[in-house]
Amino acid sequence: MFAGEHIPANKKVMEYTGERISRKETKIRAERPLNYIFTLNKYWALDGSVGGSGAEFINHCCEPNIRTWIYKEHILYMSKRVILPGEELTVDYHFDKDVDKVPCACGAAKCRGTINLID
Repeated sequence: MFAGEHIPANKKVMEYTGERISRKETKIRAERPLNYIFTLNKYWALDGSVGGSGAEFINHCCEPNIRTWIYKEHILYMSKRVILPGEELTVDYHFDKDVDKVPCACGAAKCRGTINLID
């Protein structure tokens, strides 16, 4: 996904939306080959493949231009810096270090080599 206009720093870019699902349902859906599940809290997750805003298509990067802010049960994507028109929107997925490692090839200077958090 790419910016269609100039985005100032520290501004809401979009909200991650989707079907609210339980942790039990999250485990079931996470087994699918492609999933767009974002953990909201210890009870709920949002499945962006059902009623998603498009935020589910923003790619991972170890040095992203967007940060995630969970505020009052909403998952907001906020700009970390000025984002220019045509620039790819990226966010750090922060996959848990205790789940299967997912390789990363984002190309960032400080790429961790994995989407997962490391020790």
